[in-house]
Parts: sequence; structure tokens; C-alpha cells
Amino acid sequence: IVIPAALRKEMKLKPGDDLVARVEDGRLILETRDAVLRDIQRRFAAVAKGVSLVDELIAQRRAEAAKENQG
Repeated sequence: IVIPAALRKEMKLKPGDDLVARVEDGRLILETRDAVLRDIQRRFAAVAKGVSLVDELIAQRRAEAAKENQG
């Protein structure tokens, strides 16, 4: 994919920079890895230190499975 010079300049892209591509609502979205990382960090900033999201997810799934087995 060739990204026009004006867009590369606006995004401050340099030769060799990595981009992350995804499809959203039928559109191709290109983002720098740094932008993706900042977004992920922002989304999880509210998680308290010492909280394991993996442990919470496993506990949640186990509780859902227990409910299904009871009913």
C-alpha cells in the first residue's frame, strides 16, 4: 500500500515505521503502533494496581458456567 506523502507527513511517518491495520465498519484503519499502545494504555488506566484482569475473567466465566450447570 502506498500512503500519499501528505498523509505520511501528517502522521509523521518515517521509512520503516510499522502500521497496524484493521477493518472497522467496512473501512480500513491504519494506525501507528505507538497510537495503538497509547489507546490500550488509556483504556486500562483505570484498572487498580494488583488487579489481575485474567483472574477476574476466569472467575467470571466459571460463575457463568456454574449458573448454566444449575439451570
